[in-house]
Amino acid sequence: VVSCVGTLIHIYSIGYMHEDVQHQGDPSRYRRFFIFLNLFIAAMMILVSADNFLMLFVGWEGVGLCSFLLIGFWFEKGEGGWGNARAGKKAFIVNRIGDFGLLIAIFTIFWTFGTLNFEAVFEQVPAIAASQPLVLVVITLFMLLGVTGKSAQLPLFVWLPDAMAGPTPVSALIHAATMVTAGVYLMTRSQALYLAAPQSQTIVMWVGAITAIFAALIAVGQFDIKKVLAYSTISQLGF
Repeated sequence: VVSCVGTLIHIYSIGYMHEDVQHQGDPSRYRRFFIFLNLFIAAMMILVSADNFLMLFVGWEGVGLCSFLLIGFWFEKGEGGWGNARAGKKAFIVNRIGDFGLLIAIFTIFWTFGTLNFEAVFEQVPAIAASQPLVLVVITLFMLLGVTGKSAQLPLFVWLPDAMAGPTPVSALIHAATMVTAGVYLMTRSQALYLAAPQSQTIVMWVGAITAIFAALIAVGQFDIKKVLAYSTISQLGF
């Protein structure tokens, strides 16, 4: 899915950015855009093809970096002459808050299971659930903090509407198709942990449901089409 969607958006970007760099008056940035875009695809590929939490985190941070670079691509433009740069910075900082939660979860996984390999961790889950059920709740809730940052759920959803400051292909690739679904992917990939922690499942359900309704209501009141799409994306991610 990442490679197919990424290829389509790359093809679209060739024509779109050719016009956009002319319109913005800086044709020299054409190559820079595709370097960032290819780096993003590489990071997303690492994220979805990793067989352990450490490599997943490398891809996780990679897409966060590329998101910052692409949202602020026209960093000297926007509201007040630095609106785009501010949007990029906002996305970067909010995602770091979420990433702190994911890091704590990964450290706790290694401390508890002695490994970060998916198969080795998931094999030990029944034994840990029987002896240390609270540890699984802690791991899954800290992981949920990381997910709310990357997938723009309550309370860390505030960066995604501003992220539409990037060129349109960036909005299509990162903020609708791939990066924001990384959080959903992580949760699905770690379902063995969540199945053993019913309390966390309940909290995940409430976060998703409230975000879905809340973001949809905000979208109804927007006039900027990109903001409508952004809040609609947040709502769909909640579902």
